Amino acid sequence: MKNSIDNIFKEAKKQNRPALISYTVCGDNNKENSLNILNSISENIDIAEWGIAHNCPTADGKEIQNSSYRALTNGIKLKNIFQMVKKYKKNNFSKPIILMGYYQMIFNYGEVKFIKKCKEVGVDGLIVVDLSYPDNKDFAKLCKKNSICFVQLIAPTTSKQRMKEILKVSDTMVYMISMISTTGSALKVTTKKIIENYKIVKKISPSKNVVIGFGITEKTIGKLKSADGLVVGSAICKEISKSLKHRQNPVTNVSKLVKKLKSKIL
Repeated sequence: MKNSIDNIFKEAKKQNRPALISYTVCGDNNKENSLNILNSISENIDIAEWGIAHNCPTADGKEIQNSSYRALTNGIKLKNIFQMVKKYKKNNFSKPIILMGYYQMIFNYGEVKFIKKCKEVGVDGLIVVDLSYPDNKDFAKLCKKNSICFVQLIAPTTSKQRMKEILKVSDTMVYMISMISTTGSALKVTTKKIIENYKIVKKISPSKNVVIGFGITEKTIGKLKSADGLVVGSAICKEISKSLKHRQNPVTNVSKLVKKLKSKIL
């Protein structure tokens, strides 16, 4: 059975544009605002990634770390995240939702119990940053069995042979990291080079939906719109920080930013 994520990419392709994927940390800057932000941007995004705040992230840059800190300070727990996903998915305008986090919390919660809860509340996909191939094979099978898209990661350092192996076992969506860096860093490679790397991945597996993340901003997004999907995270988290600093409404400001991002890929 095809996941709703697959249908989203089909719709975006019909409109001759990439899918726009937002990333925010669930619970930033508080539980209510976090849900309000997601509700407000749903009109202009195709898929929502909700990060699970972690105090020892390995891939997150400054902006996402700040978001995680605010969420943790405001007492976000895994049980709250499940409740918020369930609430969001009840809305008619809700989009597929991917939870993104680290394996430790899943291990502590219990793999089977975690997947069962994800399915129950309406989670469509999972990204587990530090659970890489081939160590993720059993977990990925468990996700597939429960109709949850397990998103495999491909890095700029991934060899062609390894890429083939990852793509062979991957679900409908694959996440291509644009550069060797943490999230939110300025692009260290040209957008032309990123698209070249993207084409290599697509040539190996044309049927997979390959999304690009890391360093995607209002400035760079338009040059990468030939991809199947584009993930914007740090730019949104930065907007939340800026809004709070200037005592402005983060819901309104993030909504405006996402609308601008969408206009760049149409």
